Order: sequence, then structure tokens, then C-alpha cells
Amino acid sequence: MRLKDKVCLITGGAAGIGKATAQRFAEEGAIVVICDVNREAGEALVKELGEPACFYAVNVADRAEVQAWVDDVVRRFGRVDVLVNNAGITRDALFVKVKDGELVKQMEESAFDQVIDINLKGVFNCAQAVAPFMIRQGGGVILNASSVVGLYGNVGQTNYVATKAGVIGMTKVWARELGRYNIRVNAVAPGFIATEMVQKMPEEILAGMKAKTPLGRLGDPRDIANAYLWLASDEASFVHGATISVDGGIVMGT
Repeated sequence: MRLKDKVCLITGGAAGIGKATAQRFAEEGAIVVICDVNREAGEALVKELGEPACFYAVNVADRAEVQAWVDDVVRRFGRVDVLVNNAGITRDALFVKVKDGELVKQMEESAFDQVIDINLKGVFNCAQAVAPFMIRQGGGVILNASSVVGLYGNVGQTNYVATKAGVIGMTKVWARELGRYNIRVNAVAPGFIATEMVQKMPEEILAGMKAKTPLGRLGDPRDIANAYLWLASDEASFVHGATISVDGGIVMGT
């Protein structure tokens, strides 16, 4: 019961790593509050978790929605102890594709903007909304979802990599700014994880992911949830400003 009675907010909590994190936190006694744009999946999850877990339909790129969510959680529970900035999307495409000297395709500006809005601005919105409450209550924990591709880069993911590298940078800044208020800020950088989305990929793609991972398998969403759990708990009370890779020892490009 490492998170007993802690009010824990999880963005993108209806599926994948977010869902596994919500389940794991609930097992450890947390009051789990998830937000997602998928209302059906979110409501099904909180029904599974049982009270006092609750769901809010929130687009993290919408600052007003985020603020209203956080304000209501504070009114309802009186505090915010942990924020897990998990929500994220992909819109993959090559930066440019040239054939016979002619540009034939490139990443669309709209695809770049969509990923920036959710994966980077969304993290900013949510962290900035909870920080004043955490300061007033004397502390808290902010955990941000990065990725190994934010460390190493990846073909076809200019937008996604930019956000995940940016998350690492923001984590370091917030660690410097918020540590004096007893707010710990860290990031987790997952490798290839067997989420519902990933498992739908062609078998040859999955085989390639496994081949790049020295442990020879994809990660389970609970592997990441366990990392978040440890970082959220008092066991990690002196871990601050770090980016923890949970990736099976992946070596990109091999």
C-alpha cells in the first residue's frame, strides 16, 4: 500500500501504459483519477477499479479543460499528490521523401502540430495546473512520459521524438524550479512496449522490435507502471530530475 490514500492523476489513463498504471496504483491504495478522450474506455476502467476511482473526459491540449479538471479534483479530494503525464499520440511520417531528385512526400504540418499539442504542450498544461496546488500543500510528484526515441532518435518520428526529447528537457527545468517546494519531478523513457496499439502491428515489425531489445522481448505495460509506482512512492524520495529508461537494454539501430 505504497500509495495509500494518495490522490493520483493519470492522463491518457484509459488504455495501454496509462491503464496499467491506473490499475497498479489502485492496487497500492491510491485514489486514482484518470482522464482521457476515450470516454467509453475510461468509464469502463473506473468501474473495474471501483470507488473512489473516477474518470474525466479531458483533452490535455486544451488548457481550459485541463484547469477545470484539476480544479474539480482538488474540490473533490482536497489535494493532488501525484501527476502522471502519460497521454500521447503518434502521427509518423518521413521528414522528407525524395525520388529521382523530386520531393514526393513529407511530414505534414498538421501531423507535427497535433503531436506537439498532445505530447508536449499537454504535459506543460497538466504540470502547470497541478504545481500551485502541490506548492500550497507542501509537496507532490510529477512524472512525465518520455521515450527511448527521445534519447536516440528514430526514423519517421520527427514530431514524436521532438516531444519526447522536449519532455526530458522540461523535466530537468521543473526539477530545478520545483525541488525547493518538495515537488519531485522525473521522467520515464519506455522502450518497445506491448500495448494494444503495438500488438496490432505486423508480425515482422514486432520481430524487429524484439531483435533490437537485448532481453529479446517487448516490455509489458506493467513494467512501465511499476517504474511509475516506484518513482511516485517514498522509496524514491531522493530521485529527482532523472530520466529512467525502462527498455530491456535497447540499442537503437542494431
